[in-house]
Amino acid sequence: MIKIIPGNVIAPLGFKVGSVHCGLKRDKKNHDIGIIFSEQPCKTAALFTTNQIVAAPIKLSRNVVKNGKAHAIVVNSGNANACTGRKGEKDAEKMALLTSKQLNINPDEVLVASTGIIGHHLPMSKIKSGISKSSEYLGNKNTHAINIAKAIMTTDLVSKQIAVKVKIGEKEVTIGAIAKGSGMISPDMATMFCFITTDAAISLNTLRSCIKKSTEDSFNQITVDGHMSTSDMVAILANGMAGNRNITSSTKSDLTLFQKALDYVTINMAKEIVKDGEGATKFVQIEIHEAKSTSDAKKIARTIAESPLVKTAINGEDPNWGRIVSAAGYAGVTLDESKLKLAVNKITIYKKGLPVTPAPKRLNSVMKKKEITIQLYLGTGKQSATLWTCDLSKKYVSINADYHT
Repeated sequence: MIKIIPGNVIAPLGFKVGSVHCGLKRDKKNHDIGIIFSEQPCKTAALFTTNQIVAAPIKLSRNVVKNGKAHAIVVNSGNANACTGRKGEKDAEKMALLTSKQLNINPDEVLVASTGIIGHHLPMSKIKSGISKSSEYLGNKNTHAINIAKAIMTTDLVSKQIAVKVKIGEKEVTIGAIAKGSGMISPDMATMFCFITTDAAISLNTLRSCIKKSTEDSFNQITVDGHMSTSDMVAILANGMAGNRNITSSTKSDLTLFQKALDYVTINMAKEIVKDGEGATKFVQIEIHEAKSTSDAKKIARTIAESPLVKTAINGEDPNWGRIVSAAGYAGVTLDESKLKLAVNKITIYKKGLPVTPAPKRLNSVMKKKEITIQLYLGTGKQSATLWTCDLSKKYVSINADYHT
């Protein structure tokens, strides 16, 4: 049984965080740099953006993760350190070095993450001060948890965090997470971070397999605007302090429980990112059923989710079946129009190539809801896929028109 508990990345045994405002954001009340630290070295796995244009911290963190071991994460918001050349790479290395000196660990045990504006060099004097102060304020109180979740935010309106417990064998294992993301959201991953901590004892290969599966079923199934970023990272640190029997591919029941708890965390964080999408007023779940393959189902779900016409129709609270089925039709998947069935919040509006007229009041009431589920049945197989997205509003246009480099 999965139990939600207070806290986030500080909830598992042995983890502390510290964060401050160092001057990357204008408002001094908003923390903009922080450290996540484990008392014990951690098994570490991570996934990164598949964009060919990547920020300097991504290059560094990829190398750290190859070793499968980390002790800390240092993260800043307000500046992505992306498209900054060799100087940017040296600045990322300096962030790791500064953090390692403060924590008395090795530089190659520090993951570095940066998010924010692209193409600007980091003000390293501010970064140095921020890392020093963040390390001084390390702790595991509620205020520490609140501040680290806010420190990674950019255009986010709300912080995103969760912690859960699950009993594995005779021991309680805890998983905690913080995430950020609001715009430039599209798989593979998005303009997003998700930092996950756990006190589970788990083999490195198993940890890598678990986070890959969880990411595929969560962060790779969300989209706000179809735009992939340069700085995306999902990282998990496992320090083994729960004292449970080591989870491996051979301990099937333990692995199943851990995977289920991790999936719960990542899906929760993925949905929170979509709900906080820039200018979003509706959370939309798109379900594709009766497809020949999971790949076909995912293609159609993504095409519908990223159609500006579908998204604006939802914003206008109009169940525009024509836009939905036509988007499915150009997804590159063979369809039989006579077999299609489309429903919105379980109200069928299109079937066998023809519109179905439901009671107007009932349909209007459904479209005013904050959460909308679109269900498209293809009638060609037994596979399915689910993707989460949001509507496209005038506010989204305003936010991004006013955002300058």
